[in-house]
Amino acid sequence: MKPVCVLFVFFFALLSHLTSAQGTVPTFRHTVKQSFYTLAGRDPAQGGTTTIPTVLVPITLSFDAKKIAGKPFIMDAAADIPRVLRSPVFSRFAFTFGGTTQYADAMLRTTFPRAEGWHTLLGKPEVKPVEIAVPVGYGYILTSKGTGQSFAVVDVEFLQKELFKQLPRQDDKLVIAVTHNVTYYSDGDATECCSWGTHGVDSVTGNSFVLGSYLHAAPAVVEDSDVQPLTQQLAEFINDPLHDPLFHGSRNIQAPGNSFPAWLRLASVSAGDQGRCGGTGVASAYFLLEPTNTNPKNNIPASKAFVAHTDGVAYHLQNVALLPWYAGVSEGIGSTYSFPDAQVLAEPARPCPARGGPSGSGGGMPAPSPPTVTATPLSGRPNGHQLIGYWSGYGRAGSTFPLREISPQWDVIIVAFSTPDKNAPEGTMQFHTPAGLDTAEFKADIAYLKSQGKKVMISLGGGGENFTLANPNRVPNYVSSVTSIVSEYGFDGIDIDFESPSLSIDPGDTDFKHPTTPSIVNLISALHQLHDHFGPSFMISLVPEGTQIPSGYPSYGGQFGSYLAITYAIRDILSFIDVQDYNTPPLEGLDGEIYQPGSVDYHAAMTELLLHGFNVGGDPRQFFPAMPPDKVAVGFLTGDTTPTIVSQAMDYIITGKAPAGTKYKLRKPTGYPGMRGAMFWTIDADRRGNYNFSNIVGPQLHSYPATQNESHSSPDSQ
Repeated sequence: MKPVCVLFVFFFALLSHLTSAQGTVPTFRHTVKQSFYTLAGRDPAQGGTTTIPTVLVPITLSFDAKKIAGKPFIMDAAADIPRVLRSPVFSRFAFTFGGTTQYADAMLRTTFPRAEGWHTLLGKPEVKPVEIAVPVGYGYILTSKGTGQSFAVVDVEFLQKELFKQLPRQDDKLVIAVTHNVTYYSDGDATECCSWGTHGVDSVTGNSFVLGSYLHAAPAVVEDSDVQPLTQQLAEFINDPLHDPLFHGSRNIQAPGNSFPAWLRLASVSAGDQGRCGGTGVASAYFLLEPTNTNPKNNIPASKAFVAHTDGVAYHLQNVALLPWYAGVSEGIGSTYSFPDAQVLAEPARPCPARGGPSGSGGGMPAPSPPTVTATPLSGRPNGHQLIGYWSGYGRAGSTFPLREISPQWDVIIVAFSTPDKNAPEGTMQFHTPAGLDTAEFKADIAYLKSQGKKVMISLGGGGENFTLANPNRVPNYVSSVTSIVSEYGFDGIDIDFESPSLSIDPGDTDFKHPTTPSIVNLISALHQLHDHFGPSFMISLVPEGTQIPSGYPSYGGQFGSYLAITYAIRDILSFIDVQDYNTPPLEGLDGEIYQPGSVDYHAAMTELLLHGFNVGGDPRQFFPAMPPDKVAVGFLTGDTTPTIVSQAMDYIITGKAPAGTKYKLRKPTGYPGMRGAMFWTIDADRRGNYNFSNIVGPQLHSYPATQNESHSSPDSQ
């Protein structure tokens, strides 16, 4: 191609990108403290009324993951459209701030209170219904057995792309797409859940858009109501209309659009935790949560709504942060920080700590400080219950502590991580002594712990590492490199931590007992080869995310249930499996009810799926048989739970004694006394917290009566 042609093509592509990035609605820029911020509408200094034409898109979703009488389950937003039209999204309401007008206009008028006679309105919409099929692996349905109410969990990027395949560029219009009872995960990873939608400029069509859910008769696990999710996304769009929702950067890097000084989440401030940053943009970069959102965990967002009564109907509107909250008060904008309820945010944002301060997004890794309490000594003889923990010695020099200094309560120590070697033949794993530690002393510490009766394993993979054995030619490199690592350091075995998207079930692979997905088939083969090489004492553990085991109950495909085939195939050589009960969306238990992570109910319900067995994808022909209790542990995140919740969950699962308020009823009322125990990420964090988990949960586990392994002759079907 000639240089002039190359230049023309480049210029055309750049022009197309810039045109798309500008969106299809008018915008204006406002300066706050020498920083520019773009908002939707016309400059308030110009006055007058701007009416933005709109296209209202009710989406009908059909789910292959759940079928009724052989037909895909339908979630249709068509019936919600009249309610949306009557709500303050399009209809006038007498707001305390902003006057009697629409929600978005009142929000802007509260931000710019001196702009008299200035309005930004949404025009009467053109309604364009769209139907989208959600294949297995891109979403699933949760249905409450008690109420019959359903709720969907969907890949938001998939839905956005499918939406604009059917909806070309809508010049000068704002697309408002509505789903019914849907929550979303991002980055194609259901552990990054949940949000109420997305907004910004579609990078393909250039459409300015808002995608949100309408909640009608949603299950009790959902706290928000009716148009609250939609108003949240609409408000975020107004405050950041050039946001690119498909921007693929770091989780902690704000997508293109407005960028503010990094701010602290409100819930973190009230909890005295100065380490949880919300991000540097409008709403959090992770789940698009508002600062007013009081639920920072990986589950369904929830926050106090502003209730607007109109025509005898109560509509729930999202309380959102205004421009002065993010950027500070300056000339031309008001001093109100939140809307519609000005009391929700009474003061401006608090800045995140500088890097090197407390840990968390936006903060650096803290230097370790010696605990101020003593680790509880281990007493008694082994009883079959174990405290399992990850020692995360992969940080910068000085960020960790020697292995021999761990609390004696830990029975199994898993060193994190051995990672893929990108400078070696594909399939090769690597491990280096953590920075700041002497290799000889590190190996001596492993030997010392083993002499104390501990088991020391090496974890392969880890979050953020994309690794697959899809090519069978990689298997010899994998087996050889892992063999070398285990032999050199004297590890007792390996822990498999290949998270999404490293393991994903291929389309058409529907039988976990006879998998066909190459990455899964080859990993199973590699694990058997390693076990055959080292012998029967070689330990293998699996640490799947919630999407990779319990999500296989409502849906099997893609990331959902991706560890089931592996678990089933190596059950005879598997030492234990400990599902992460933290990186997970809401899910169903065997009782047919929906549970949020972080509760005793969730821990009991998700663990009993393995202990009891379940119909994979809800199909009674595909029954995953119960695992022996001594091969099942529960995975906890120290920063995501409390010692009390862990203690209650373990006691309930092992003894059957339910704490007050527990809703989930074990299928086995006497519990599972042979169940292995609890796993924690991380031993390091527990030590920094003055052994707040190991000093409580360790003695609890070690005090249970010793039991022989419970035998299970589970049928292959219920």
